[in-house]
Amino acid sequence: MASEHIVRAYDDQLKRLKAEISEMGGLVEVQLGQAIQAVGSRDGELGQRCVASDVRVDALERQIDESVVKMLALRQPMASDLRTILSALKIAADLERIGDYAANVGKRVQALVQFPPVPSVGGVVRLGQLVRLVVKDVLDAFASSDTARAIQVWQRDEEVDAMYTSLFRELLTYMMEDPRNITPCTHLLFIAKNLERIGDHATNVAETIHFQVVGRTIAEARPKGDETSFAVVAPDGRRS
Repeated sequence: MASEHIVRAYDDQLKRLKAEISEMGGLVEVQLGQAIQAVGSRDGELGQRCVASDVRVDALERQIDESVVKMLALRQPMASDLRTILSALKIAADLERIGDYAANVGKRVQALVQFPPVPSVGGVVRLGQLVRLVVKDVLDAFASSDTARAIQVWQRDEEVDAMYTSLFRELLTYMMEDPRNITPCTHLLFIAKNLERIGDHATNVAETIHFQVVGRTIAEARPKGDETSFAVVAPDGRRS
């Protein structure tokens, strides 16, 4: 009877750990949505609320860390249970970084609203919407332990990178065409990079889900489409 009680208590802890990850994911998804909306509407106040939301995300990560440490120390899990617990730790770390990047976007919005709008804001918002969809899909994959959906997210990282590269070149062109665009476009470049990094962390989560469920890493190399290191814009505005 005591053994049955221990097993039930252990199962409850695992369920609670998964619930904490889901809660943290929900907070991050809302925070990211606020950041993207703030960029599109040039709403500095909303950007500030996005920054403030990061406190709750950080607190929940610390709570998950404590739960994992206790379970490792007291339960000495093995096999799939060990993968579940370690995966929760890794996913929480990636979600915390997504929250940080969303907060960074919120901070940039507060600087951006001090300048006249530039046309490429729409491109940044589209990138943000794509990244937000990727984050939503990977959280859904986690909730249902759906490895097929996780791999779809993993594959979409290339699409995020390609959109970011195109936007990077576009922003460089605007900066060269008119020096007055340099400061606002620089802020947009940082925002776009933060969004691209959020996509990378969502891809990390997808890889962790696959490992948690299957017990091995994804065999293929991660698809990448970020070519900004090689992007060149000629003085006359031509892109290469």
